[in-house]
Amino acid sequence: MTKTNQPIDQDFLDQLTFEPLSKDNWGKFVQLFGNKGACGNCWCMSFRLKKSDFDEGKINDGNKTAMKELIWSDKPTGILGFYEGQPIAWCAFAPREDFLKLENSRVHKRIDNKAVWSIPCFFIDKNFRRQGVSVELLKAVIKYAQHEKIEIIEAYPTTPTQEKLPDAFAWIGLYKSFDRAGFTIVDRTSKNRPMVRYYTEQ
Repeated sequence: MTKTNQPIDQDFLDQLTFEPLSKDNWGKFVQLFGNKGACGNCWCMSFRLKKSDFDEGKINDGNKTAMKELIWSDKPTGILGFYEGQPIAWCAFAPREDFLKLENSRVHKRIDNKAVWSIPCFFIDKNFRRQGVSVELLKAVIKYAQHEKIEIIEAYPTTPTQEKLPDAFAWIGLYKSFDRAGFTIVDRTSKNRPMVRYYTEQ
């Protein structure tokens, strides 16, 4: 199911499907993240834990277990993307207060006291990157938010200062993807990582 870096194929994008992560598709999430837990045994817990707890969780599947506990507690965690039934993409999506790193950020402080759900990171199978998947994933997040009556979606993507961005930096999301999905910049405290929002009641 390998896709190479070709011009974006709309037929391919039209075949993508999306689901919130749950007990039912936990195995697909594990399949996507693989032996490395996406990267360095992260298991999408980096933004959710104190650094000391996160670092400790890299050992003996601690972070994987912590994520599984969130799912089994029916906590919202994010959206999975599929191509031909196989997991190829992930987007973390939950109430901002669930992401400790965001709540403690000096750069991305809350700009108001409104209820916000945040998108702190992505993970896309290396065979499907640079194919427009992230924009489709964001569109799926918007649909999910509208269905769940979530009014404000917030994110903190990067605006690259170089043409080719290392994949590790792309995991926080590229601003151009959010722009294409209809997000707007609401805070520029960080020059290279603006805060963006999408208001579902537009």
